[in-house]
Amino acid sequence: MVYRTTTLRLDRDQALRSQILACALARVSEGGFVSLTMQVLAEDAGVATGSLYRHFRSKGELAAEVFAIASRREVDALAAAFEAPGAPGERLAQGILQFAARAWHSRQLAFALIAEPVEPQVDEQRLLYREAYADLFSGLLEEGVRSGDFQVEQLRLVAACLVGAIAESLVGPLSPQAKAARKAGGAVLGFADASRNLITFCLRAVGAKGY
Repeated sequence: MVYRTTTLRLDRDQALRSQILACALARVSEGGFVSLTMQVLAEDAGVATGSLYRHFRSKGELAAEVFAIASRREVDALAAAFEAPGAPGERLAQGILQFAARAWHSRQLAFALIAEPVEPQVDEQRLLYREAYADLFSGLLEEGVRSGDFQVEQLRLVAACLVGAIAESLVGPLSPQAKAARKAGGAVLGFADASRNLITFCLRAVGAKGY
């Protein structure tokens, strides 16, 4: 009976932890990490603030886990695009297009993941996931070099350059300033132009045939 009760409690704790993380991710998706406070999150999750600290030692630890959850989804989506059928250049273009489209669809979350000032724990996760993206690009570049589709010498260096270029190119269009400009009716870079030029730049950077 004691073991059964303990199991039920563990299940409840895990369910509550998952609920807190879901609420935190929703909060970040809507307003960025700056909107994520323990008091507001407790209200969102319907628990006392003290209950949050039973599951997460600090806001930084919580934010880092939220960042990891959201980033893992993006890494997995890019991996699926790179593993799809087709020539390496086609898959590289499709992966970049998909990444940009997902960012455009969730601009606040994308900006939070790419460039929003954050706690040190989140910055550590950001570096780890930059490495995860670079790993994916390295694998595809290596395949493209073997097939003769790409002309690249330093695979890891070029992969890191692609990750940086893609992230940096999206910062402006996803930024709060761009959001304000859109609301004011100002001219802003559109998805079609941004994605097309980004794909062209990356394919040229790796010496893809036809570029």
